[in-house]
Amino acid sequence: MKILLVRLSAIGDVLFATPLIDALRRAHANAEIVWLAQPECAPLIEGHPGLDAVLVWPRREWLALWRARRFAALIGEFAAFRRRLRAEHFDLAIDLQGLLKSGLLAWLSGAPQRVGLGSREGSQWLMTRTIPRGGDARRIGSEYRHLAATLGLPSEEFSMALHLARADEAFAEAQVRKYALGDGYAVLCPFTTRPQKHWLESRWAELADRLAGELGLRSVLLGGPGDRAAAKRIRTATRSDLVSLVGETSLREAAAVIAGARLLVGVDTGLGHMGIALRRPSLLLFGSTRPYLDTGRPDAQVLYHALDCSPCRRDPTCEGRFTCMRLIAVDECLAAARELLGRSAG
Repeated sequence: MKILLVRLSAIGDVLFATPLIDALRRAHANAEIVWLAQPECAPLIEGHPGLDAVLVWPRREWLALWRARRFAALIGEFAAFRRRLRAEHFDLAIDLQGLLKSGLLAWLSGAPQRVGLGSREGSQWLMTRTIPRGGDARRIGSEYRHLAATLGLPSEEFSMALHLARADEAFAEAQVRKYALGDGYAVLCPFTTRPQKHWLESRWAELADRLAGELGLRSVLLGGPGDRAAAKRIRTATRSDLVSLVGETSLREAAAVIAGARLLVGVDTGLGHMGIALRRPSLLLFGSTRPYLDTGRPDAQVLYHALDCSPCRRDPTCEGRFTCMRLIAVDECLAAARELLGRSAG
């Protein structure tokens, strides 16, 4: 049997779906399992021992051709990618994203069985079977656990996984030596693409200072190139020796830095969820979004103060006040961090 999993993005969602690899492998030991992802998310699943291959959808190249109005070239690229997928002779394609783009790619694979999770935007018409999203929304990865159970796959052990290469680990080790982090460090992941998911910059600075002063943990900031200005503001506001690797790592290098941390504190961002996947003590600060409350691990906790408007997701009604995030105090974070570190030590 040859199985195609389609989950193109985003970082957190790809991580949440990784337990399906092992579930499929336990049910179909001899199957060939392939994952189709966008380029920026492919590194998350490369090297997973349960996968036989990772295919990359060249989304950026297609968009560039579209914007340049090179439609003939775009059609040629589309046809070539279709031939590449069809040449794999997939028996089953599972669209884990449920969007038109992911459903179209599952359909292009030519798999005679195509299962869509929560299919919408017209992708439901490209599937041979659709499964509504379900499960306990408070539990991490619940919709994928629900899918596994519905398909008759083993779902009792359902943990995220992120497998690092030796080169990634070597990068992290080099940072530990460079910045003298050998006594232990905390990773802070403050940055997302939506302002309503952010915590206050002044509180990140205070938290870094107190982690250093009260728990003996220097802080390392992680983020992408677009977060450099915000990282500079946080770093300027701190009194402690804060290390910023923002914009200086690949996705897997950032994961390796997280893997070596004694503690991660983050908002609803892909890097934040990595802490749980890498089994590090993790504290997640949620407000406008609440992907889960039950992390599935004793050393990972969510701080979340629900309001009548929570979670507003992409449509905040507070006119920029973001009260749900302001309600999370530094004292509360520090107390939770102490507890998580205690559990980890125990």
